[in-house]
Amino acid sequence: MTNSCVIKVSPATIKKMAAHYQGSFKAKTPPYAEFSAKIGGLTITAYNSGKVMFQGAGAEAEASKWGELASGTPKKNSTSTSLPKDFANWSVVGSDEVGNGSYFGPVVVCATYVEKKQMPLLKELGVRDSKELTDKQIRLIANDIKLAVPYHELIVTPEKYNQIQPDYNVNRMKVALHNQAIYLLLQEIAPIKPEGILIDQFTPENNYRKHLAREKNQVKEKIYFTTKGEQYHLSVAAASIICRASFLDALDQASKELGMVIPSGAGPKSDVAGAKLLKRGGMTLLGKYAKLHFANTQKAQRKLN
Repeated sequence: MTNSCVIKVSPATIKKMAAHYQGSFKAKTPPYAEFSAKIGGLTITAYNSGKVMFQGAGAEAEASKWGELASGTPKKNSTSTSLPKDFANWSVVGSDEVGNGSYFGPVVVCATYVEKKQMPLLKELGVRDSKELTDKQIRLIANDIKLAVPYHELIVTPEKYNQIQPDYNVNRMKVALHNQAIYLLLQEIAPIKPEGILIDQFTPENNYRKHLAREKNQVKEKIYFTTKGEQYHLSVAAASIICRASFLDALDQASKELGMVIPSGAGPKSDVAGAKLLKRGGMTLLGKYAKLHFANTQKAQRKLN
């Protein structure tokens, strides 16, 4: 019997899920559905009502990353209880990424080290969940964070992304980037050692460690995972803000180079912009600014034709 479960989420969460699963969208979407995606043997269908159905192997594990089961059963491995008591006051390396769900722009991963004694300063600077900040605030705060705490940032341009994507699925790429950013930051702050390392969770821990086994410089100890990590430690919030600022700067630079607005996300505006770039310079030009394996590429081609 096929495993299946249903969760009820907000429109904002539906939007986040659409960005997360963008690269795995099915060609046909069922009636009254926002999207349908297939990852291996698992199908995820999000409906206009806010209900999301997960069908196939690992259905409950995947659903638990986004919300509570419709029956009211609390999600498994609840992130609020997976971290040690008083973790928010530890001296921690935190990492996050931005850009993975956007058709245009780079994937940016950053790790920051925030000591307990620096937390009042970061709070004073306005460091909190980046989703609560305007783009202008993010840019200003990012500059302050870079002066206040150690950090290491990795930026994968769309060109580089398109080169490595065939050999790296989305999760393997993100594991490699998070691990490398953390590893390099640890080298930079040595001999100081953090009390813990918090990764904003994008895949189950066993899957992260499976991909990690293929990396050269593996950071394995004191690692914790939680979704919405920026709510549990300022190090992840700081990393998220730095990532977001760099991503916004990259989109602005692309818009300036092309003389047109290059949008964030993977919606209809991205299809239109993609079609314009295809008309101007074909797949070569588009591949300089966009992640070509997204379904937006086919949509842009159809608009052009």
